[in-house]
Amino acid sequence: MHLTAEQNAKRFFNTYVNKKNENIKILEIGSYIGGFSIRSLANEKTEYIGVDLTKGPGVDIVLEDQYVLPFEDNVFDFVISSSCFEHSEFFWLNFLEIMRVLKSDGLFYLNAPSGGMFHRYPVDCWRFFPDSGQALSNWGKRNNINCDVVEQYTSDKETDIWSDYVCIFIKDITKIDNFNERIIDSFNKYTNGSVYPNKNFKNSLKW
Repeated sequence: MHLTAEQNAKRFFNTYVNKKNENIKILEIGSYIGGFSIRSLANEKTEYIGVDLTKGPGVDIVLEDQYVLPFEDNVFDFVISSSCFEHSEFFWLNFLEIMRVLKSDGLFYLNAPSGGMFHRYPVDCWRFFPDSGQALSNWGKRNNINCDVVEQYTSDKETDIWSDYVCIFIKDITKIDNFNERIIDSFNKYTNGSVYPNKNFKNSLKW
């Protein structure tokens, strides 16, 4: 895992996950540990399940079908996917499955590259831009899910080539008051960020 992906995951946990005092259940998609482990950010009250396409460290369940999550509806408080959606040929199908297994007030943390080199694992198909999250949210609404984007931004590069697109979704937008803090309220090294319900960009950068 590259540096900015690690930093953004820490911001998500500090702002959202670790603010909950009750027992929580987290699903990580693409959990094979290659460097930093997002699982290490979870506290002792967390039930943490990692899924991936191959066996390895950090993988609790190997998926038989990458577009089908072997869980019942409405069971997870948080779903995390970091540096994975670019490797999914049909990531919009993954999104619907993620929404299905989230609780009504559950959050989906998406981190995917906005730039960076071509890197197959086993394929490399996509890059994500400031409108990508809202497009996925609109796809969810077309499938009768009342989801929306809580906040989104593209973090600045650090010491490597990666600039990460980060988007946080809530399954049911009527539950948004359950979360009072936002990452970009205290973090400024990003471009084209927004916070619900305002769709206008902060730190706007256009080419």
